[in-house]
Amino acid sequence: MFQRCKETILKRNFDKLVVQRAFNGVSSLKKIKSIGIITSDKMMDEVDLQKEIEAILKQRNSKVYRFRKFDKTADFSYKYFTEKDINWKGQFTQDNIKIFLEQPFDLLIGYFNTNNIFLESAVLQSKAQFKVGFAGVNSMLYEIEISEKTENVSAFTLELKKYLKIIKKL
Repeated sequence: MFQRCKETILKRNFDKLVVQRAFNGVSSLKKIKSIGIITSDKMMDEVDLQKEIEAILKQRNSKVYRFRKFDKTADFSYKYFTEKDINWKGQFTQDNIKIFLEQPFDLLIGYFNTNNIFLESAVLQSKAQFKVGFAGVNSMLYEIEISEKTENVSAFTLELKKYLKIIKKL
């Protein structure tokens, strides 16, 4: 019950922040040198996302941060964040996710195709210059949305590469 209440409050605060972000102007037009990827643990179990994206975009400077459901028995890792790492105000409390979100990546990829308030909050709060993700999640989060299945990492990345070339970021 507390979890649903927390998610409702987070969603309300999230909606306010999304509207504010929509009026903050255009992102930078500089070339992409660093990539951040926010995804779920399930997605990373299915495919080596970082390797695929680095190979197709020909970039080596990428970092991945994952969301997974909180589990008391799971080992603590600096590669993950859980719903326990975000407070009722929508602020992240774990230092590692805060450091990741503060990095001014040239490109942030939100690699998830379902609505998840915790993943969406991470994308929204990221200081990345340019954000890309899947269509149908939240159109206010991204500068480019790509309609593809999450299993097709190479198709997603090739489509992304095409758009980045058009807008002269690659």
